[in-house]
Amino acid sequence: MKNISDLPRLPLGLYPTPFYKLESVSKRYGRDVYIKRDDLCGMALGGNKVRKLEFLLAQAKADGCDTVFTTGGVQSNHAALTAACAARLGMKAVLVLKGRETVERRGNLVLDDLYGAEVHMVDAESYEEIYGEMRRRSAELAAQGHKGCLIPLGGSTPLGSVGYVNCVREFTVQAMAAGVRIDHIVSATGSGGTTAGLLLGARLFQPGAKVTGVAVSGDPFDKIVPELAAGAAEILDCASAGNPGDFEMVENVGAGYAVPNPQDTPYIRALARDEGILLDPVYTGKAYSKLCQMLESGNLSGDGAVVFVHTGGAAALFAMDLG
Repeated sequence: MKNISDLPRLPLGLYPTPFYKLESVSKRYGRDVYIKRDDLCGMALGGNKVRKLEFLLAQAKADGCDTVFTTGGVQSNHAALTAACAARLGMKAVLVLKGRETVERRGNLVLDDLYGAEVHMVDAESYEEIYGEMRRRSAELAAQGHKGCLIPLGGSTPLGSVGYVNCVREFTVQAMAAGVRIDHIVSATGSGGTTAGLLLGARLFQPGAKVTGVAVSGDPFDKIVPELAAGAAEILDCASAGNPGDFEMVENVGAGYAVPNPQDTPYIRALARDEGILLDPVYTGKAYSKLCQMLESGNLSGDGAVVFVHTGGAAALFAMDLG
């Protein structure tokens, strides 16, 4: 296996991020629940995309790119963090977002502007149309002597997923120092790359722990996640196979992607009031709500700790009604 530290990587976040026990939550459910605070990674408002971008933008820089193109929904956390990281690196960020020009400028759209990103709204039926527009704009810049790098939705590529293999390695060290044995790792799944990295990371550094991805859209993540994990394993020259029971996908989509679920709001409020931790209604709120429901129903086997990976996204709280 290759050493992750030997891969090209730009230090964009402040790591390790905090890892600690949620005392009130653990008491409520009679189970040790820990949190990995990747919302506190030190870049912009934080979030999981920074670990991916450390590898993706290192490759872009090595390829001589001066402009980075990416996409997402109107309130994309990934797009906003890409803009922030690009600004820090002296690169231009072009965000081609799936939405209408008439949308109100708030939440992440305000941040996109602060980071100096060039934002284009495309009212498209599919992301394939968006990628076509990204390629067209990149070709225009190439004619002007610039070189663009195209990063797909969520930065979810095998290379991006390596960032979350590294995350598991990081909190494994933290857990060992605290004397914590981990049985379950839970996170939101929006494009698949983070969960793929957690899956491969668990197989390498937390054998016996089960990874649960909470899907917040209807994409076939039961196929996407293992494929991305296998791609990351190729990069690291290691085996990606695991036990049949070490991974599962569950859903908490509700009325649709980026549509808040009213039933999640009590859990979001409880964590804010009990622990002072903010969750968003698109990703982390849906994932945490599902985790709590699984704890309530006794669906998480074993007596070891449960780790909730906080992937950020607080800006969405300023862009939509919780319901």
